[in-house]
Amino acid sequence: MADGLNMSRRIRRTPYTDRVEQVGVRGFSVVNHMLLPKAFEATIEEDYWHLREHVQLWDVSCQRQVQIAGPDAERLVQWMTPRSIARAKVGDCYYIPIIDQKGGLINDPVMLKIADDRFWLSIADSDVLLYASGLAIAAGLDVEIDEPDVSPLAVQGPKAEDLLVSLFGEEVRSIGFFKYKRFDMFGTSQVIARSGYSRQGGFEIYLDDGSLGGALWDMIWEAGQAYNIKPGCPNLIERIEGGLFSYGNEMTRENNPLEYDMSKFIKLDGSVDCIGLQALQSIAAEGVQREIRGVVFDGSKVPVCSKPWPVMVGSRQVGQITSGAWSPRLEANVGVSLIDRDYWTIGQEVTVLTPDGLVRNGRVSGFPMA
Repeated sequence: MADGLNMSRRIRRTPYTDRVEQVGVRGFSVVNHMLLPKAFEATIEEDYWHLREHVQLWDVSCQRQVQIAGPDAERLVQWMTPRSIARAKVGDCYYIPIIDQKGGLINDPVMLKIADDRFWLSIADSDVLLYASGLAIAAGLDVEIDEPDVSPLAVQGPKAEDLLVSLFGEEVRSIGFFKYKRFDMFGTSQVIARSGYSRQGGFEIYLDDGSLGGALWDMIWEAGQAYNIKPGCPNLIERIEGGLFSYGNEMTRENNPLEYDMSKFIKLDGSVDCIGLQALQSIAAEGVQREIRGVVFDGSKVPVCSKPWPVMVGSRQVGQITSGAWSPRLEANVGVSLIDRDYWTIGQEVTVLTPDGLVRNGRVSGFPMA
């Protein structure tokens, strides 16, 4: 496997890795100690246009599930997030920030309510299982916490719905946004959610039995030929334009959810028992000092953003690009940055200092980028 990684048992393969190798994966990253395909098409721009126009099959098994089950399951999940989950029903998916005692972001998973006493947290790249276990032990909660054999497979793009309808029937169309329903697959009951890490529409299949991974991939791949299916992965250009942020790139424990337009998901009125509530209340009272914004800037195609690029107003640094790429649709470079409050107004003129030595003119943008 020519992926540039020194492989070992610490880097886990997925139920779909054999298939992504067969269809020409060109590289991997590692998320939650598991392989994440990072490139298939000759260029990221070709992948971007295909995702916007057709349908892609993504191995996103690295979105590991932290299962919290037992009489105190809801209490523990609520303790970790400032978003109220009291009204969540079986079949709901909630985007929830998970925070520490200072309001710092531990993770930003999608929560699936599987039963009244069982939740899945579909996590980004940080160890929520150990965090949840520590909280449960300290509080003496009656819960069991583990990582079940659940391996998400994403079907993304404007033709995703028609493709899945061809396989599972018209009931697929009735799945609401950030909702899920169960469907029969190979004699088993499996979750299909209308969700995914793109703005082009699509679904995630939470396959609960890794031994079925090859059969599931093959079934979708064969049916997808009629829809111009290709293998894919989260596209950097598309996620930047759409304002989809990456834990570990855009946000860490040094950041709080109020900086990331998550206010609509948060209850600060005292009605939620959350571990970092008082810290968030203090931050809200003082006012956040920076907020996430897009930056559109000129010049030739930028290199890979492996280190942050300073965003300047005159001689003052007001932010730093944490993810950047060339947008073929906007015919400009695009990036994501936390911007200081005095400079975060949409349209604010800035310059971006890129590692090729260029000073590029740009402007602050909202999301999605137009």
